[in-house]
Amino acid sequence: MTGLASSAPDMSDAVYSHDIPAERPWSRVLKQGQTLRIIDSEGQQAVDALLYCAEDPAERYSSQDTLRVQGSAYIELGTQLISNKGRVMAHLTADSCGRHDTSAGCCSCESNAVRFGEETKYQHACRENFILELSKHGLTKRDIVSNLNFFMNVPIDPSGAFTVVDGISAPGNYVDVTADMDVLFVISNCPQVNNPCNGFNPTPIRVVIWDARES
Repeated sequence: MTGLASSAPDMSDAVYSHDIPAERPWSRVLKQGQTLRIIDSEGQQAVDALLYCAEDPAERYSSQDTLRVQGSAYIELGTQLISNKGRVMAHLTADSCGRHDTSAGCCSCESNAVRFGEETKYQHACRENFILELSKHGLTKRDIVSNLNFFMNVPIDPSGAFTVVDGISAPGNYVDVTADMDVLFVISNCPQVNNPCNGFNPTPIRVVIWDARES
């Protein structure tokens, strides 16, 4: 199901805008009340993400608690993103795509080798992007947890089995995430070329940030 929140922010009011190149990481602290828009510029591009409490990074996004509170297998408009301490870190306030994943995890060199053959082991992967970006904030690979996969299409059948299939996002589709606390938001613009999550062709995305709007 696709849904758009009303009174979307005006692009001209943005306080930050950046194009993340294909296959690259990015991070920034979102202040409480700020909204981050992630735009799938060319369509069918998976965007892996992690969230940490900026004040205490030991508090971080929990996919398990998010799914439990949401009562749904998918991330969608209105979903609250819950921390490992049970607090709301952020929530989705607009979504022109309609479905996002938080079950399939991120790709890594090791998983590439297991799934697609030893010759893929040295291809760049989201886990390596996360390690590079987290190091800028004093965090390490031990701080990587189960992540969000914006725009990634991972249908789950009644038996609980799931697989990554062709993405459903069109060029220009976006998702807005509004921070409920100061949050370190970390992105890997997924470099995967061995499954269809990126249409076998990783492409750039854009991130835009707005300050909290006055009531």
